[in-house]
Amino acid sequence: EDFLNLIFKAMMKDSLNSSHPVSSAVQSSEQIEEMFDALSYIKGASLLLMLKHYLTKDVFQAGIEVYLHNHKYASAQSDDLWDSMNEITNGTLDVKTLMKTWILHKGFPLVTVVRQGKNISVQQEKFLYHMETENWTSDASYLWHIPLTYITSSCNFTYCTNAYLLDQKSGM
Repeated sequence: EDFLNLIFKAMMKDSLNSSHPVSSAVQSSEQIEEMFDALSYIKGASLLLMLKHYLTKDVFQAGIEVYLHNHKYASAQSDDLWDSMNEITNGTLDVKTLMKTWILHKGFPLVTVVRQGKNISVQQEKFLYHMETENWTSDASYLWHIPLTYITSSCNFTYCTNAYLLDQKSGM
């Protein structure tokens, strides 16, 4: 419950145009200090939970083990974690591409789901809680790779998980 409250606080900060990506290039020690705030830590943790749920616990755990084994006693970059996950998924999913859309963009998407009979359509756009005109920049080109999981009458979360990767502005 505490973590959920932290997530909502981080999302509120991340929904402002003055937000920042989880990961970005820095030129000074001051910029490094600015990057390590609650937004980076809480959003980062949330993104790892999202990835764990999408990949499944066992696949995620195996990717973490590969990462720790490959980089023990050494330094690492975020791409190293995604590369380790890609080793485990054997090319069935490009984890690096998926996660870069989340860590290199500030903010998060709003996903709209519309049901028309038996058809479901989904659409994504950047969510902004409050537009600050003095800090406004156009983020119309932002596109996230959004793992969506769902259940049907023949498949619920207890027995199986259906997944769909929304990697375009809209899909069905």
